[in-house]
Amino acid sequence: MYSCIVFKEVVEMKDSAHHENQRRTWMGLLAKAPAGRVAALLDAAISRPAFRWLRAPEIGSAMVRGRAGGTGAPFNLGEVTVTRCALTLETGEVGHAYIQGRRKLDAEAAAIVDALMQTSAADTLRTYVLEVIATEMDAAKAARAAKAAATKVDFFTMVRGED
Repeated sequence: MYSCIVFKEVVEMKDSAHHENQRRTWMGLLAKAPAGRVAALLDAAISRPAFRWLRAPEIGSAMVRGRAGGTGAPFNLGEVTVTRCALTLETGEVGHAYIQGRRKLDAEAAAIVDALMQTSAADTLRTYVLEVIATEMDAAKAARAAKAAATKVDFFTMVRGED
């Protein structure tokens, strides 16, 4: 009987880890979205629910750390401006947001999406907000890659035929 309890706890831990990975993914998309895009897609998908602030949007700075060559010792690269907020829906779900820059409205929209992704509206938001942002970001990345590829220079050596 003890082993069954342990097994159940392991399964629950895997489920919560999976949920945390999904949340990490959508929080990353919301944080990287272009200015105003999350709010526009959210308002087109559903009407915004009532909420109360746990932490109203506030602007501050965060230290950015880097590594030389991606593998060296970490060092303080500099500070970046961020906007953060936290809110709770009337149904109890809590949403958080950290957005680069001075974008209070974007932080609010991202926190609402984060909270709503924990409700039955998650499938709607995944389809009409998160997947749209992911597709647009992939298209922008592909366009940058194509533009860079157009400037690529191939160096080659022709064999002269002499030994």
